[in-house]
Amino acid sequence: MKRKKSVLHQILSEKRKAEKVRGGNMSAKDEFGTTKYIIYAEFEANGVVERPDVVGAIFGQTEGLLGDDLDLRELQKTGRIGRIRVEVHTKAGRTYGTITVPSSLDRVETAILAAALETIDRVGPAEAGIKVLRIEDVRATKRKYIIERAKQILEGLMEQEIPETQELTEEVKKAVRAKELIEYGPEKLPAGPHVPFSDSIIVVEGRADVLNLLKHGIKNAIAVEGTSIPETIIKLSKERIVTAFTDGDRGGELILKELLQVADVDYVARAPEGKEVEELTKKELVKALRSKIPADQVITEMFYKGKNFYDILKEKVEGEEKPMATHKEVKPPKPAPAPQPEPVKREAPAHQPQKPEHVQRPPVQKPAEESKIIRPIQGGRSEVGKFEDFIERVKKEQTAVLLDENMNVIAEIPVRDLLSTVTSKDGVHAVVFNGIITQRLIDIVSEKGIKYLVGARKANVVRRPVDLKIVTFAE
Repeated sequence: MKRKKSVLHQILSEKRKAEKVRGGNMSAKDEFGTTKYIIYAEFEANGVVERPDVVGAIFGQTEGLLGDDLDLRELQKTGRIGRIRVEVHTKAGRTYGTITVPSSLDRVETAILAAALETIDRVGPAEAGIKVLRIEDVRATKRKYIIERAKQILEGLMEQEIPETQELTEEVKKAVRAKELIEYGPEKLPAGPHVPFSDSIIVVEGRADVLNLLKHGIKNAIAVEGTSIPETIIKLSKERIVTAFTDGDRGGELILKELLQVADVDYVARAPEGKEVEELTKKELVKALRSKIPADQVITEMFYKGKNFYDILKEKVEGEEKPMATHKEVKPPKPAPAPQPEPVKREAPAHQPQKPEHVQRPPVQKPAEESKIIRPIQGGRSEVGKFEDFIERVKKEQTAVLLDENMNVIAEIPVRDLLSTVTSKDGVHAVVFNGIITQRLIDIVSEKGIKYLVGARKANVVRRPVDLKIVTFAE
């Protein structure tokens, strides 16, 4: 027994010397930062005792029990054992409590010290017993805390990083878009960079609308910037293909009506009802622009029939949803428009056959009357065979073909460039394209002395020159 004790004493002595060399003296305050283990124990005494009695019993009854290297007083002086905490409460003449001993010793020495506590059999004047409940590894608890806290920090970092990156990207794009914005005309109207040279332009209400269109890659928009239409817009409308694109509110309707009265607008598009152009998504912008309506139709419906733009759009959509119905079913929804009697008053009686031609699509008349209506067009339909090859060509390639008197192709161009090309080309005898024949196109073709205009169908034709033959192949 003495031999075992001397070996243990020697091992502990060597460790103690090494610790003294490394650490020197440590204060009690430093101990809390170096604690490795905490001993939790409970005691019970057959009498009334107080905290100092318990602490005194711990130090007194373990003194010399484990040698100098594990003496509690020495260990506390060097900071290897922290402050011993004792909590007591008394019930029915007996005392119960808990003991907590922080230790910076290794696990073997801590276990020895914990076992030594259970050798205490008296506290003050009363018999007592101490039972060690557990030894807690403080570092394991810290590791658990570190892992949980690291998870929280990482989650917060990931949540913050992605929105921040998106914000930076959006800021950069916004700066680039603002840089692309130009000032056009004497009024310095906000406009996209393509407005000076683009064949077609989009007229919107304000600067924010232009920026939103720029954001989604549409660079040919120009803003009115107010309720009165600037002279620059009026001048541009005479030279370019103009699409008026206004907000879906009362203000947008008023600006649209003024635009239609003072400018030469070709198409009309509007934001969804109750929305503004500046707040539309890319999908909504594209949908609104694809649903544009010829300005002639909008003028007729709004100014003469008092219809709302969205009612006109609804009628257009409903008409497109019934392409497979018979012509008799398609025609009745469009009765003879109210303003049609007016052209009869303005034109000479010699042109009376042209009035029914204008009404050819909407009404359903008796066969005899129908032949009378279509007579000017029938002359053209009898010549469909002459243009049959070109009609099939434009249907497949979605282009427009300009022909001379000998039926030779002068030019084959995209449909969007038809107006500008017809205006600049001379010697054109016939125009064949897969599109809608509008009043404006008829006027331009007539001014150039063209004899045949071949298209898919007509829309809102009020006036037709006598020397122009109109042929439709889709009606």
